[in-house]
Amino acid sequence: MSSIFYDHLLEFDKLEKYVKKHVKTEEERVEIYHLIDEIVHHRIIGCILDRLPREHHEEFLHKFGEKPHDNELLSFLLSKIGHDVEAFIREEVYTLGSELLELIRPKIKKTS
Repeated sequence: MSSIFYDHLLEFDKLEKYVKKHVKTEEERVEIYHLIDEIVHHRIIGCILDRLPREHHEEFLHKFGEKPHDNELLSFLLSKIGHDVEAFIREEVYTLGSELLELIRPKIKKTS
């Protein structure tokens, strides 16, 4: 898996512990983690694009496509959005982690 500029802002300890405890096979855990990664990525990029003025979307997406790991993307976003990008990403990640945990709890309990 490749590195993305916002990886250091991701914290899903409760979700990860729950999956490890209740998902029996490694194959199922890998599949769940892959789905979580996709959901997180789409949510964070959507959140960024919602706040980023439209005239900067193409430039951001180009920079991201070229170097998704580049920490300078945070500086770029800060300069264009004008407030703490890391804070709103962390807030979105916290909210998303809670939502995902609520979504998978009933599903995992039914299959256990």
